[in-house]
Amino acid sequence: MRMKPFVVAAGLALATALAGCTSFGAYKVFSSDYGSRTDAGYQLPSIPIYKVDKKYHRQIVPYETGEKPGTIIVDTSAKHLYFVLPEGKAVRYGIGVGREGFEWSGTARVALKREWPVWTPPAPMIGRQPELAKWRGGQPGGLDNPLGARALYLFNKGGDTGYRLHGTPEWASIGKSMSSGCIRLINQDIIDLYNRAEVGAKVIVL
Repeated sequence: MRMKPFVVAAGLALATALAGCTSFGAYKVFSSDYGSRTDAGYQLPSIPIYKVDKKYHRQIVPYETGEKPGTIIVDTSAKHLYFVLPEGKAVRYGIGVGREGFEWSGTARVALKREWPVWTPPAPMIGRQPELAKWRGGQPGGLDNPLGARALYLFNKGGDTGYRLHGTPEWASIGKSMSSGCIRLINQDIIDLYNRAEVGAKVIVL
C-alpha cells in the first residue's frame, strides 16, 4: 500500500510525457513535439531534437515583462524568442539570428502571416549569391524554401522592414548567427508561434 502514491505519481508523469511535454516545476519543455507531421499536404520531417541544446527546445518559462500578452520579444544575444503569456510566463523558442554585419534591433509589428510562403531574395542578396537569380520572381513554398512552413512579416512606421520571423529546414542553425537578418525557428516551432501570434502583434528585437 505504501507504493501506491509513487505508482500514481509515476503514472501522471508518464501521461504528461506522452502528451508531448515534460514539466520541471514552473517549466514545461516540449521536446516531444518535433516529430514528423503532415501540414498543408507537405510532410515535415522529424527533427533530431536530441542534437539541439535543450535550452533551445520550445518551453513555457517564467518571464516578467511590462509588455502585454501576445507581444513577441526577440533576445538576439541569448538566441531566444519569447511569446508573452499572462501571469508572468512566456513561451520560449530557440532561434537563429543575423550573422555579423546583418544584426538589427528595434520595434515592429506583425503585418502579415503566411503559410508555406513564397521567398523572394532581395537584390543585394542576389548580388552576393548570383545563383539565387533564378528566384528573382519568387521561390514557391515547399520543404526546401528558406522561409520554411510559416512566415510572419515585420513592418514598422516606414513600411516593410524586409525582416521575417520564419521557419527553416536548417534545424542545426538554431542557436547560431547565420542568417541575413531574419529570425529563424525550427518549422515545428514557427507553426506553434504562427498559431499563437495575431496580426498587429508588437515585436521587440533586442
